[in-house]
Amino acid sequence: MQESEMLTGWPGEGAGEERPAGSREKGLNRVLNILEFLHANQRAIGIGELAKGLNAPRSTTYTLVRELVEAGLLEMAGDGNRVYFGKKLYLYGMAYMRGNDLLRRGRQEVDTLSRETGETSELCMLQSGRYTIIHSSPGTRPFRISSATGLQIPLPWTASGRLLLAGLDRSRIEAMVTEDDLVLPDGRKIEIDDFIDDIARARVTGYCVTSGLVDAYTKCLAAPVFSAPGKVEATMCLV
Repeated sequence: MQESEMLTGWPGEGAGEERPAGSREKGLNRVLNILEFLHANQRAIGIGELAKGLNAPRSTTYTLVRELVEAGLLEMAGDGNRVYFGKKLYLYGMAYMRGNDLLRRGRQEVDTLSRETGETSELCMLQSGRYTIIHSSPGTRPFRISSATGLQIPLPWTASGRLLLAGLDRSRIEAMVTEDDLVLPDGRKIEIDDFIDDIARARVTGYCVTSGLVDAYTKCLAAPVFSAPGKVEATMCLV
C-alpha cells in the first residue's frame, strides 16, 4: 500500500480550491514549521503530536501532511500514523551537495583530516542561528566522541560557534544566543561577556580551542573556512 493511501480518510480542504494569497502564505509557513519540527526532533512524529507541538489545528495539519506525503516530501512510518522525511528530500539534499562547492570540498577535507589524525572531524555551519554539524567523519581511536550530521548545538558550547560569530557586533550575537544556550550540560553557566571575549580572541588568533564544555573529556580545535569576501562561512574541527 502506498503511503498516500493511508491518508485517504483524513479530513481535507476541497481539491483544487483556490485560496487567498494570505492563506497560501500561512499554509507555506505551516509546511516549513512541520519540516523544522521533524528536523529538531530527529524522529518520526505522530500527527496528533505534530499538531500539538506546532500549536496548529489538527485538521489543517492532517491536510498539509497528506499533501506532503503525496508529493514525496514526507513518508508515513511504522503503523502509518507517524510521519518523517521522504526520499525526495534526500534527493534534493544530494543535488544541493553536488552543486555546492564549499560543501563538496569540505566533506572531502573532513574525511581526509579524520583519516590522517584518527580523530573525529566535522564540517560545521550556521543554520537558522544555530551551530549545525553539516558533515562528520568518525575517528579511528578506541575512545572517540560520537557526533551526528544535522545535529544542532548551542553556539556557546562549541569552539566552532566562537569562530562562526566572529565579525558580528555584540547586539547581533546577543540576539542569537538565549539564556538557556549559556547553560552547559553540567549546569555551569557561561557569562555573555566571557563568551563575547572568546569570540574576539578567536577572531584575532584565527582558530579556537575549547576544553570541558560539553563534557569533561571533550576537547575541540576549530579553524575557520572563509568565503572570497573574507566572511567565515564554515568551520572544520577536530573533536
